[in-house]
Amino acid sequence: MPPLVLAIDQGTTNTKALLIDARGKIAARGSSPVPVSYPQPGWVEQSGLQIWDSVLDATAKCLAQQQANAPIAAIGISNQRESVMLWDRRTGTPIGPCVTWQCRRSAARIEKLRTPEIEELVAARTGLGLDPLFPAAKIGWLLDAHPEAQALAGAGDLCAGTVDSWLIFKLTGGAVHATDFGNASRTQLLDIGARAWSSELCDLFGLPTSVLPLPLASDARFGQTVAGGPLPGGIPIHGVMGDSHAALFGHGIRKSGEVKATYGTGSSLMTLTPQPVRSSHGLSSTIAWQRGDEAAYALEGNISVSAQGAAWVAKILGLAGVDALTTLAASVPDSGGVTFVPALVGLGAPHWKPDARAAFSGMSLGTEPAHLARAALEAIAFQIGDVFAAMEADLGTPLDLLSVDGGATQNDLLMQIQADLLGRPIRRGQIAELSAMGAAMLAGTAAGLWTGAEAGALLAQDYQYFTPAAPPSARGEAIARWRSAVRQVGA
Repeated sequence: MPPLVLAIDQGTTNTKALLIDARGKIAARGSSPVPVSYPQPGWVEQSGLQIWDSVLDATAKCLAQQQANAPIAAIGISNQRESVMLWDRRTGTPIGPCVTWQCRRSAARIEKLRTPEIEELVAARTGLGLDPLFPAAKIGWLLDAHPEAQALAGAGDLCAGTVDSWLIFKLTGGAVHATDFGNASRTQLLDIGARAWSSELCDLFGLPTSVLPLPLASDARFGQTVAGGPLPGGIPIHGVMGDSHAALFGHGIRKSGEVKATYGTGSSLMTLTPQPVRSSHGLSSTIAWQRGDEAAYALEGNISVSAQGAAWVAKILGLAGVDALTTLAASVPDSGGVTFVPALVGLGAPHWKPDARAAFSGMSLGTEPAHLARAALEAIAFQIGDVFAAMEADLGTPLDLLSVDGGATQNDLLMQIQADLLGRPIRRGQIAELSAMGAAMLAGTAAGLWTGAEAGALLAQDYQYFTPAAPPSARGEAIARWRSAVRQVGA
């Protein structure tokens, strides 16, 4: 019986588990929600134990769907990035919450560091700008907020890590504390040129290097499972990637000049570059993945609130959800001059304004709920457009096409709005779980199930295209209105 690959896709609001067969098809799937807490304005956190429970639940549901008890040859992991936590190495007990990528509790720590010299140092070493998004200052905050963590760190018994490293630790029964270079490059602690933790940056952010996981190639063998829960022991973990990196891999993008956007709670645009690119337009340079000794670099823009903004507006309007919001938005031809800036946790790339706050503008006595609904969808597309334009400026060349993935891309109205506001075609594939599929293909290739060329062929899919239909003048007017609204919220 041909073996399968198990993909674990741990996202912000849910965990998915997929079994991929030898033909690259999804043989079974399971999903489990993950609660998110907002204890103070700007604070966003989760429970590490609830994240782990969601992995066990989703995996159990997935395995229960198997029609035949085929062996699992490898596990691939894709994970929400920049969320970070601490735990006791001896017991696996979390110390404090998992501070998520959206959380802004470390903003004050960042501002204390913000000098031209430090900003230059951080950007030169990591490719990232100083912002509460990234884990380094969050780890420092957790260490200060939990005195027991300091004691554990002093004894060599504290682990810090992003969600992938937490899952690896749990899956291996505490035997392995590791991450991949792609996730490591998002911590603001990795020197992406040397591909090693920077003691200088660790000192800057107030944490010992001893708490950090071992960075490995994305297709390395990250240990093997221990028996317990739904999984048997001995299954190798052979591929680990952040969700945006895994989606880029899943799109089959292997060269520069092609760009993808992942639409989720937030959004990420990413394109490969031959070497790290120092952005002059508010983007980040990062390691997309490392296969063996070879690293692939990328230019990226992170949007803090994307589909989550539409869900928030749906709630404010008393609608059942985003589907109802979309139906309402489709009842009007445009937003009636209304603009929504979804700075619910500040603005990410390319603005990087953590103190900006959400606002509607352009409303009049003629404004109807449908106009607000339409503006909520347009806000997603406007933010994508900002990052897309910044990416073209950094690359110095136009980008002809945007490949898209993520749950919100199933919204045809949003995709047409995106094409109209971008002035470029949008290409949408048929694989909804592209991050999971990318991680699975990486793991399966590393385990010897497929060659790289075979995995690439399995990722090939049929595409649907959305072409711009709005006149250029309308697009220009809409973008000018958006930029004015963004300035009004402090960006």
